[in-house]
Amino acid sequence: MFWAARAARTLFSLTCFTLVISEVQRVDITPDRGTTLSFSSSPSTGSGCKVCTRVKSSRQCDAQKTFNTGPVSVELECLKRQGPFNVEVSRTIDCTTKSCSSDIQTTTNYDALLSLNRKFVWDLTASAPKAARIDFGRTGLRQIQPSESCPDKHVFTYEVFPDSGNVLVGMYCSSGPITNAQALGSSRFSLELPAEQKPQEIHFDVANGEEIKSLAKISVSLQQDLSSLELFSPNYPGSFPDNDVMEWYFVVPEKHKASIQLFNITQPLCLRDEAAVEYHRLSRTAQLVGLTEAQPKQKEGGFTMTLRNCRMDHKRAGSPGLSMNFRVSTSRENTQVPCEVNLRGLRFSLHLKKLNPRCVMKQKSVPIDQTTLMPNSFTQLSFEACLPEDIQITASEKMGCSQARACQKLSLSIPPLPKCLPAPLSNMTWTLSPPQHGTVELGCASGTLFQELPGQRCNDSISIEMAEDDGSTIGTFCRNGSINKLQIHANITITVRGTAGNTLVPSKILHARIKDEIAERYIFSVSPRKNTPLFLATPGWPKGMPPYSTVSWIVTVPPKMEAHLRFTELNQPKCSNRHTNIRVQKMGSLEEEYSRREDEPPEYHLKVSESFYLNMSNCMPEKDDFSVFTEVTLKKNQLMTIIVAIVAVLLVIFIVVLVVVCLVIRKKKKKLNHQVSIYNPNGTSFLPGQNGFPKSHEEDEYHVYEDIEDTLVYSHLLRKGAEMGIYGDSEPGHTDSQMPLEARESGTGGDMEVGEYQEFSEQQKPKLPQRPASHVQPMVDNDLYEMGGSDGERSPSLGPRLDPEGGELTP
Repeated sequence: MFWAARAARTLFSLTCFTLVISEVQRVDITPDRGTTLSFSSSPSTGSGCKVCTRVKSSRQCDAQKTFNTGPVSVELECLKRQGPFNVEVSRTIDCTTKSCSSDIQTTTNYDALLSLNRKFVWDLTASAPKAARIDFGRTGLRQIQPSESCPDKHVFTYEVFPDSGNVLVGMYCSSGPITNAQALGSSRFSLELPAEQKPQEIHFDVANGEEIKSLAKISVSLQQDLSSLELFSPNYPGSFPDNDVMEWYFVVPEKHKASIQLFNITQPLCLRDEAAVEYHRLSRTAQLVGLTEAQPKQKEGGFTMTLRNCRMDHKRAGSPGLSMNFRVSTSRENTQVPCEVNLRGLRFSLHLKKLNPRCVMKQKSVPIDQTTLMPNSFTQLSFEACLPEDIQITASEKMGCSQARACQKLSLSIPPLPKCLPAPLSNMTWTLSPPQHGTVELGCASGTLFQELPGQRCNDSISIEMAEDDGSTIGTFCRNGSINKLQIHANITITVRGTAGNTLVPSKILHARIKDEIAERYIFSVSPRKNTPLFLATPGWPKGMPPYSTVSWIVTVPPKMEAHLRFTELNQPKCSNRHTNIRVQKMGSLEEEYSRREDEPPEYHLKVSESFYLNMSNCMPEKDDFSVFTEVTLKKNQLMTIIVAIVAVLLVIFIVVLVVVCLVIRKKKKKLNHQVSIYNPNGTSFLPGQNGFPKSHEEDEYHVYEDIEDTLVYSHLLRKGAEMGIYGDSEPGHTDSQMPLEARESGTGGDMEVGEYQEFSEQQKPKLPQRPASHVQPMVDNDLYEMGGSDGERSPSLGPRLDPEGGELTP
């Protein structure tokens, strides 16, 4: 009982020790005077994370801790950290006095916080009627939607706090036409940075502002020539505050005009007044315009645009509130803008199309409605009274080669356009044509791809549409997802567009490689995220797959995790030739975890504990289509937890047994130490006991033989033969089985020393099963397989192919 109790206590200690293993990160920093630091765990880190401080000999931990004075020393602890902690660095700026002069800057060294998600906050206070103003310097800011991100990962946020509550004026990126912002009462300006992102040096001035009567006022300096920008109502896409006012002040360059277009308008149900837009110029009466009416053009100089909301009826159902976004465009007033377009040395072509009759587009002084400029060409264009929305510009580029090795790496990038063109690039299309036995391999230049499907929508400024050259849709994608790469055995077209009013900017979108052919038509390599459902749909969803086509997903499952598969939608056709097949097979395994045809009852839920292949193949449908929608979720492997617990128990038992054995041996040694040996003058000493006295030489039976070897009987003859030269020298007792092994001749030639490791030669390497390519002979179900390319890569083999009837396909 004593040992059992001790083993139980040891097991409990080991189990508890396993549970409390944690990661601790220490942060030491001395903030500026008047700065407050607030540490907290990110939502992704889980509830097991805490912020700890040491006060004398005690350690105090909480979910969040705030420090108003420095220096600061904290320990950030998690049982198993899933993501970085958050820290908020805040400072208060008082502009209630007549002389408010301060600044907003990131020049202070906060490198100690680099591994955390940081939010720098500046809280401003002002006394009515004057506002607190922030000047954004020479670079300015550019407004974005709340769901967007900035290229340099520096996202600025401007909020105001009227009596009605918190209002988000807007979110912004660096570099833009917005010059300053003003607000009454309390306001907040902040900068958010992700972990490991070093802050750029910024320096914004804070001072007393104007006497305003609106929620906030944003000043914008419009650019010369042809330009446009997009702005959003406060709280977009949510509702603008009830019965409130927002102002924008625009500066129009000399000899220019500005036009305003409202988009995505939602109008509230009003109890009093109406929501409208008001335009005001200095020394002129205000002009009130309805939201659905055409907005008036504005001439050079400055003008104010004011958005007024009504008193909304919140009781009636279906009242969406007020929200909108609008585009402000500038152009020269009734002047012809010349533009030279030089595509020499470039591989893409441009297509320009006029959309509005008021716009006059000319090529070499001849009016035209549209034109296509080919690669390596040069032409002269001119535009008169053309706004960005009046011209559509698209670009296209063809890529292909006769051999896979001739074009290993290709870059799919948005090209820069001449600044004189009146509109940005609407979309960019690439046509990729691999050789007959080639495959297009695609990857995202910024990391990973995300497929837009029901239940998972893209949240990006661009969309990437992929289709085969015959028009068959592959899917719509964007950046930052779970797809590591795609392999497509077909000619494809890739079109990139801006989303939600965003324009395409010069950047690298995808990288492509032409590799040797694969047996499947499509292969997706994906890495799901823990506890986040990943949706996989057959190409062209919700339409069916092309006849005889195949698709595979290589799903990476991390250690100690398992994938839960659920076929949420499974549409099977009636086949006129061959069968459909859905297979799940672990990587490196010859056995299938799951295999079903269209004429077999399916299972809708599966669990796979290792990385695996999900392979689907279509037949020749006679009726209906073959389409599958799959949900994959990573969860902790409960079996591994049980195994670890069993191993811990066995380890405790082994330690207990080992301790018991050691104690028994120690006790026996103590007994042996009291025995007395007897001296024998013949040279043999012995211990008393059951062994008795040692046997004498005559009593010993070592000379009695059961079997006598011939070498012992005739050893004298062997010695004589050796003396006469009849037998060669040999070591006594050395047999043939003890002779050193000699290396046999290998395929590469040369002798191999004993114990030396040599790789297989090409003739000796085990062969992978050969399978016909999908474009040569239609297959019902193809395993993942890729012929060796020039870089030596080879897809893992799934073993011998089985046809739908269960037989093996011979190469």
